[in-house]
Amino acid sequence: MMIIRVALDIPIDSLFDYIAPDATQQDIGLRVRVPFGKKIMIGIIIALSNDTQVPHDKLKQAEAILRDIPPLPTALMELFEFCNHYYHHPIGMVIMNGLPTRLRSIRPLPQRSIKPSFLFRLTDTGQAIALSCIPGRNKIKQRLLARLKEVDNIGSEEAKRLSPRASRLLQEFLVQGWVEKVLVELEFTLNAPPTLQLTAEQITAVNAIQAEIGTFNTWLLHGATGSGKTEIYLQVTSMLLKQGRQVLILVPEINLTPQLEAIFRSRFPATHLLSLHSKLNPSERISGWLQAQRGEAGIILGTRLAIFTPLSRLGLIIVDEEHDHSFKQQDGLRYSARDIAVFRAKQANIPVILGSATPSLESYYNAMIGRYRRLRLYTRAAKNATLPTIRYINTNAIQLKEGLSEPLLIALENCLTQKQQSMVFINRRGYAPVLLCKSCAWLATCSRCSSRLVIHLTQKSLRCHYCGHKERLPPACPQCGDQDLMPFGHGTQRIEAALAKFFPEARILRVDRDNIRRKEAWQSILAAIHEQRVDILIGTQLLAKGHDFPNLSLVGVLNADASLYSTDFRAEERLFAQLMQVAGRAGRAETAGEVLIQTEFPDHPLYHALRHHDYDAHAQILLKEREITHFPPYSYQALLNAEAPQIDIAMDFLTLAITLIKPTEQIEIFDPVPAQMARLKGLERAHLLIQSHSRKRLQAFLSDWYIKLCKFPNRKVRWTLDVDPIEF
Repeated sequence: MMIIRVALDIPIDSLFDYIAPDATQQDIGLRVRVPFGKKIMIGIIIALSNDTQVPHDKLKQAEAILRDIPPLPTALMELFEFCNHYYHHPIGMVIMNGLPTRLRSIRPLPQRSIKPSFLFRLTDTGQAIALSCIPGRNKIKQRLLARLKEVDNIGSEEAKRLSPRASRLLQEFLVQGWVEKVLVELEFTLNAPPTLQLTAEQITAVNAIQAEIGTFNTWLLHGATGSGKTEIYLQVTSMLLKQGRQVLILVPEINLTPQLEAIFRSRFPATHLLSLHSKLNPSERISGWLQAQRGEAGIILGTRLAIFTPLSRLGLIIVDEEHDHSFKQQDGLRYSARDIAVFRAKQANIPVILGSATPSLESYYNAMIGRYRRLRLYTRAAKNATLPTIRYINTNAIQLKEGLSEPLLIALENCLTQKQQSMVFINRRGYAPVLLCKSCAWLATCSRCSSRLVIHLTQKSLRCHYCGHKERLPPACPQCGDQDLMPFGHGTQRIEAALAKFFPEARILRVDRDNIRRKEAWQSILAAIHEQRVDILIGTQLLAKGHDFPNLSLVGVLNADASLYSTDFRAEERLFAQLMQVAGRAGRAETAGEVLIQTEFPDHPLYHALRHHDYDAHAQILLKEREITHFPPYSYQALLNAEAPQIDIAMDFLTLAITLIKPTEQIEIFDPVPAQMARLKGLERAHLLIQSHSRKRLQAFLSDWYIKLCKFPNRKVRWTLDVDPIEF
């Protein structure tokens, strides 16, 4: 009797045994449909056995082993196993987190997803067709034929980018004998690189990485904004593609993918590039995932979840903007895609490049002690481009007009006169963060969270930016009836209205999550900026990183002081990185750049280091503070989070959790405390911190504790372990 051991998407860290008479060793890694309780579920076969601890009368038979696609590769299964052990999360939930939703469904996969991908290539007949033979009214047909003549072959996805009708026209060409179908294979064709010559620093970096391309190394590419890190990615990718290897590129935000995708497509036109992110529909995601597994894609570009993509010929991993906290998932499996990238590179014995202008302190420290290899780029790559001048506007001494100072308004006016673009950065969307009644001091707060509701004036609504709760703007105070409700503070919408009043002739564009919800909205915004159909940009952190706006000469920063005195020990590190990144948008070409920061604390050490673009000086200050306080990277941490209907239940659970195990040597457990956001989505939250100077000892402790926690009865409490937490 053959027994299969199956991982299921349930919060129990165990494998489940089923009878499967037709199972073989080749089925490990395949999906299987099994009964579980009263429902049918999809699981993954982890192992086979001839024996089981389950009583025979309780042992159920698997419904079907699904052999429609190849099994998950051994390397990917080992990666899931690592995440299970390191992050202490149920194995079935770890695996299902990394798979497209279509693979988790009991429904059969669509046949079009399973079939290998084809390219369309011109036949001799097609090559002989002159563009002039196609009537002028058939513009799309002309463009499609011209593209085929230019690149020799084209895929369905590239054809769709030309026009939604292009796929139908390809079928028409096929019937006419103008094109033929060919299976997708990894091809390498390099477009001539731009005339821009590599700087000496870039050449040193490229040579260093390429010299050791076949072995594991973690390269910290620490380059100033505009120093040409992307060109180094391209140069190293070129070498890997020539060897028939695949390259995985991770970016922190979906909005960074279009620009980077366009750069890589332009340089490697014949290489199949996949873009994997959460805005893809289920069909697009499963199709891309399977193409990557079959080895049809040479370049895979995606957000954090792309780290779990199966890649049979993986040769390089690039983590762009490695410092960004978006690489850490904050619910479910709380993994760091950056850290898993390093593990996966070591597992495959390949290099991984961590790129940033402001590395995380953990990566910077690892480079200092020799664990990572640091490559430094100090100067900007573009000819005559220099780092922007940073000046501070002391808001203690001047009156603000709608949150804007007179020097900033004058600088904006000068930019308009010189027909240069400018950007006003405020990391707060909406109109105002507070709605207040002056009569009784009532505040608009969220009923489900410990947060204030944000005014969104264009929609005439109040919104919670944590749980998504929305309600209409009240006509009067619900507590005292006074109609004189006042908005306090500034958001992007309010700054947009103020600038429209100060500069009525200017073309102003607001960029935040509220106006990029449509699928093509972000591409339209980028096009408008690059085509200089925008004079003044108003934006949040969406604009702060990774974008290259050549005509942008001025950046104004509002409300920067909010993070200076936060209770979060990482707040100052984040603020410095954010300001360094947003300042880096200015003066990236021949246009000189200037940054004006409104602050009440112009003499703060952070602002002093920022003025001189001196990351190293500020990093050294922060590292000394961390060493004194025993915070990471000088220690390793984990959080036990608890959520319950009442805060007392959560706190009692954490108090009892401490008693389940005696702390071993070098393990420090702090008292339970309410979370900084004490109530979220209707649940009260608390946590306790575990800390050690030894990662090995911390993991050993967590492994024993996790087993006991899993057995602990806690129906009213939902708990999770967060290893290497970044939010408290």
